[in-house]
Amino acid sequence: MPKYLLGIDNGCTLSKAALYDLKGRCISVSSYKTKLIIPQYGFIERDMVELWNANVNVIKNIISESCIDPKEIVGISITGHGNGVYLVGENGEPVYNGIISTDSRAKDYIKKWYQDGTFEKVFPKTIQSIWAGQPVAILAWFKEHNPNILKKIKWIFMCKDYIRYCLTGEAFAEITDISGTNLMNISDLKYDEELLQDFGLEDIICKLPPIRYSSDICGYVTKKAADLTGLEEGIPIAGGLFDIDACAIATGVINTDKFCIVAGTWSINEFVTRKPIMSKDLFSNTIFCIPGYWLVLEGSPTSASNLEWFVTQFFGEENRLAKKKGVSIYTICDKMVLNIKPEDNDLIFMPFLFGSNVNVNARACFIGLNGLHTKANILRSVYEGIVFSHLYHIEKLLSFRDKPRSISISGGASRSKAWVQIFADIIQIPIEVTCGTELGTLGAAICSGIATGKFTSYSNAVQSMVRISYICEPDIECMKIYKKKYQLYKKAIELLDPLWKEW
Repeated sequence: MPKYLLGIDNGCTLSKAALYDLKGRCISVSSYKTKLIIPQYGFIERDMVELWNANVNVIKNIISESCIDPKEIVGISITGHGNGVYLVGENGEPVYNGIISTDSRAKDYIKKWYQDGTFEKVFPKTIQSIWAGQPVAILAWFKEHNPNILKKIKWIFMCKDYIRYCLTGEAFAEITDISGTNLMNISDLKYDEELLQDFGLEDIICKLPPIRYSSDICGYVTKKAADLTGLEEGIPIAGGLFDIDACAIATGVINTDKFCIVAGTWSINEFVTRKPIMSKDLFSNTIFCIPGYWLVLEGSPTSASNLEWFVTQFFGEENRLAKKKGVSIYTICDKMVLNIKPEDNDLIFMPFLFGSNVNVNARACFIGLNGLHTKANILRSVYEGIVFSHLYHIEKLLSFRDKPRSISISGGASRSKAWVQIFADIIQIPIEVTCGTELGTLGAAICSGIATGKFTSYSNAVQSMVRISYICEPDIECMKIYKKKYQLYKKAIELLDPLWKEW
């Protein structure tokens, strides 16, 4: 009997499910977009019931479209965006909207904790920065502004842990996810009441679910979930993993010789290491899904979501044309970008629409705009500015280790050969693109294969399920052109910094 693995991926707006065989072939994929709720500036939420229904729908679609017997699905695992927070009450129902990782309502607490010495005190236990979209900050905001919500909470979940709870009825916190939240002492691999007390959150320790590892079995599909989704009751569900781990695994990053870029909502730039790097200048260290390894990360919400916003706001005509031709709007974008040579575009874009990696108050902007620039010039500057933000992070990572032999890329940008070439030309390191488009679900499926004994290790699973589509070599002729542009990008940040501080 054929055996299949189901991977589920919940990003900030899109829920996906994909079914894989044990060779990594994608049998069927389904996606469903959920709406963001933005009640005021800085508040970015979603309806948790709608999110669960989206997962029900994509699972049902997978089973229907693949025409497989649900009994042939031998394991399930879930990945999802990290941070933000999903709060559930005693009755198992949400007590508030889900909050995603680009929420900034709690940014004043970040300023306070850096100024009053809290960050210095907790850093030896957390080994990561503190930022507004983390649950530690959001929960502190609730404690002051809406304490009744905290009283109602039974469980504090990350996104994918909430969906697993809906499928199994069992509450767990998976270690790759919870290790990136500042809620856990990652040096000692446990919750720490003293750490929570430093944030004024000691009362929530009983609301944090038990910690499990990625490939631990964390429950089984309940009859209720089976009736809703069409799954077979009793299918084992793995702990799953933070989406930054899922994308690393799905692109073959399982040891220390490569970097991984995820170009999606967030600019994620990471590498695997045997030991955490104890530097306050780094964004974060988290526990990797492979026991004994850590994931060192530089990241910010400055990546492909900037392009999505730009296209949504200003490409009405192009969107209509794409629909008429039956092609993706991003295919049209790529053609426009390729019509502009890098040396012919002197416009600089700051990709800070949803946050930044330079100043908490930084805003997006175009620098150097003049009457000769076309929509294509502006579009190319968006592509380039997003890569400059990735390079800004990568330069910081390279101050702690040697240059990698290659970089694996995933996320929306990986689907564009034009954009991948820009990544290679700006960073001047070969970029590897993995076969398939839904790498989050592939990483999750790999995790379920290990949890259910279909693979003996992550290395064994990657060897069976991951294939490289192509390697994009950097064009050395572009090095001088982009070096000059990147210096202008950094100089603009330096000059704008005092203005942003006054915003």
